[in-house]
Amino acid sequence: MSTEGPPTMASLDSLGTGSTTMATASSQSVDELSRSLQRFNWPDYLVFMLMLVSCIFIGIFFGYKDHLKHKNRKSARRDSEALDYLVGGRKMKIFPVAVSLVASWISGISLLGTSTEIYVYGTQYCYIVFAIVMMGLAMHYIFLPVFHDLQITSAYEYLQLRFDKRMRLIGSILFTMASLLWLPIVVYVPALAFNQVSGVNIHVITPIVCLVCIFYTSVGGLKAVVWTDVIQTTIMVGAMIIVIIKGTIDVGGLGVVIERNSAGQRFEKPDFNLDPTTRNTFWNLFIGGTFFWTSTNATNQNMIQRYLSLPSLRAARKALLLFLVGTTVVLSLCCYNGLLIYAMHHDCDPLSTGLAKAKDQLVPLLVMEVLAIYPGLAGLFVAGIFSAALSSLSTALNSLSAIVLEDFCKPFVKRPLTEMQVRYLMRGTVLIFGALAVVLVAVVEKMGAVLQLSMSLGPVTLGPLFGLFIMGMFFPRINGTCAIIGTIGGLATMSYIVIRSQISIALGEMVFAEKPVTVEGCAYDFTPLNRTVSFPTDGSSTDVEKSLHHVSFLYYTLIGSMIPTIIGYLSSVVMSFTVGLNPEEQNVDPQLLAPFIQKYYQPNKVRNVTEVIHEFETKDIQL
Repeated sequence: MSTEGPPTMASLDSLGTGSTTMATASSQSVDELSRSLQRFNWPDYLVFMLMLVSCIFIGIFFGYKDHLKHKNRKSARRDSEALDYLVGGRKMKIFPVAVSLVASWISGISLLGTSTEIYVYGTQYCYIVFAIVMMGLAMHYIFLPVFHDLQITSAYEYLQLRFDKRMRLIGSILFTMASLLWLPIVVYVPALAFNQVSGVNIHVITPIVCLVCIFYTSVGGLKAVVWTDVIQTTIMVGAMIIVIIKGTIDVGGLGVVIERNSAGQRFEKPDFNLDPTTRNTFWNLFIGGTFFWTSTNATNQNMIQRYLSLPSLRAARKALLLFLVGTTVVLSLCCYNGLLIYAMHHDCDPLSTGLAKAKDQLVPLLVMEVLAIYPGLAGLFVAGIFSAALSSLSTALNSLSAIVLEDFCKPFVKRPLTEMQVRYLMRGTVLIFGALAVVLVAVVEKMGAVLQLSMSLGPVTLGPLFGLFIMGMFFPRINGTCAIIGTIGGLATMSYIVIRSQISIALGEMVFAEKPVTVEGCAYDFTPLNRTVSFPTDGSSTDVEKSLHHVSFLYYTLIGSMIPTIIGYLSSVVMSFTVGLNPEEQNVDPQLLAPFIQKYYQPNKVRNVTEVIHEFETKDIQL
């Protein structure tokens, strides 16, 4: 069996079939064909620009409305502007918030990465839908009730209530680090798609689009973010459906798509292999995927901030249900898109010929082949890709402004911030982090496939962060000091696993088993790339000694959250014997624990957190 691990960008660009000759039906070269497919004409640019302009006007509209509101209410209480900017005054509607949740999660990473995953590795990844269901149950019964009862603005305010100020600061730092790792990937993906269809350099289009996003996010706040998400999601899903319908017709119908993918071994039954080093198995996707999805929804400020913008727990649960349905639908469309790509290129792999320079350009290539002859439709799809990215970027920037204000500034200032200081602080945060995302695109460009990359780098910090919330909600005996010890242990472990795995990938020690491809049917001239596709084997000749860093990237969040929890719990046991810490003296407020634990937890004396909770509640008085 091949030893598996995440691919690098170098490996993506240098893979090849090893074939040196082939008969062609045309004298057209691959470069000429590639240039002919880059037919991004003025109607496409017009559609693309209309999407950006609509986002700008939405930001101006909501920003102006809030400006008038606060200008005309001289007696408005302190923090009213921050409340409107960050959580929409807690008066948002269910449907737009649910659509915004889908748009924030289904970024360009998912649109391009999931389809690429199916084309290269088969349909095993589709079984992650079961993890989505488990995430929904955890959100419904555990996390949403706790957060909504506390009525907080930053998810990491919970860590101060449960532990102390140190843990709130640590949680906010971990989230900020995770965002800095994730944001440039989000920005890079649509730029890659735009480059494939138009030939425009990614470092030219990236700053332009990011400036638009920074503008409407900083001006309009959460309301602008949510309503632009609604428009952007409509564009995104509509464009995908158009591509799927037209592409399916072009290849000869649904039956042909199924037939070619069956012959190409893309369809896979659930793989119940228990080996944790195998890239994708049912258990990796179900167990590891559940922890990954739950961590990025339950303890991620990007998502929690939207749930907290709704007026009640019941409304938040309805938004969650719509989010699950919407996410499953979009994920299904992405998976089918991957099957369609293979059906279109079943006898001429574009990665082997160099028609697609990187794996994540397969979807844009499909779009130009299917829609380029229709003015404006290719532009509509690229606008959809950018819409998905802008929704995720704007969500993250708005959340970071909440973190900087609520967690990095307010707890450490001697005098309350004025409305003017709050206004400039929030908007300055959006500008700074947006600029950082643009700069870091150059780093992401040199790394791996976007889907795997986002699920590999994120858990370095999101895993230990999720562990903090697990310790807080499930283990009353763990105090702040024990939680810090556990978090340090989790960060060290995850840093080792991810860094060591990337080194192994660069050295060629970790290789994926890819599905077979061919170039026998290519009708254009090309110089074969040195692409060596690894096929599944019985492992008799390729096995190497396995280590912790060989574990599937799907387990990263599980490991990153469980190690801090175990270390934190053991530390509390050790401290009970060495320094006389009595777990019962913790007296954690039951409101801070998971609902099903509240029923059985009976502290001798509830710790007084009324003043802290009241401080946050005073920000939530409806205007």
